[in-house]
Amino acid sequence: MIKVGDTLPAATLMEYSEVEGGGCSLGPNAVDVAKASAGKTIALFALPGAFTPTCSAKHVPGYVENFAALKAAGVDEIWCVSVNDAFVMGAWAREQKTDGKVRMLADGSAAFAQATGLTLDLTAKGMGLRSNRYSMLVKDGKVASLNVEGPGKFEVSDAATLLAQAQG
Repeated sequence: MIKVGDTLPAATLMEYSEVEGGGCSLGPNAVDVAKASAGKTIALFALPGAFTPTCSAKHVPGYVENFAALKAAGVDEIWCVSVNDAFVMGAWAREQKTDGKVRMLADGSAAFAQATGLTLDLTAKGMGLRSNRYSMLVKDGKVASLNVEGPGKFEVSDAATLLAQAQG
């Protein structure tokens, strides 16, 4: 399992773009994790799947609401990573009104989740391999803090916990 001090795994996530421009085409665009995190402070949170009740009601809105405070604490970007395809993450971004605040990144094959060692096997429930719910503060591609949720919990992966860690 990834731990504080480790570098984020080499992976490519996908991000749905609503508009064309700035080198991005309309539709899914590849995001190289190493390149996208280099020289930045990232508040990264991961969820088992898009549109789940707790994630839609608490996680994503908490990060959207705390956007200004996280930026003031030195966070350059907020990333939401989930084992879904880019189209689903794009639809969830529209529903959650994350535009310009939270990057909704798809880990469609669960490659990033597997590389971090933070997987949740929901195969028996028909949902396959997913990501655990967690948050981490990443500085220049290295994990500065890591908060992994226990099963059925919502205690440490929220925006308030990560904000306190970003504020130091």
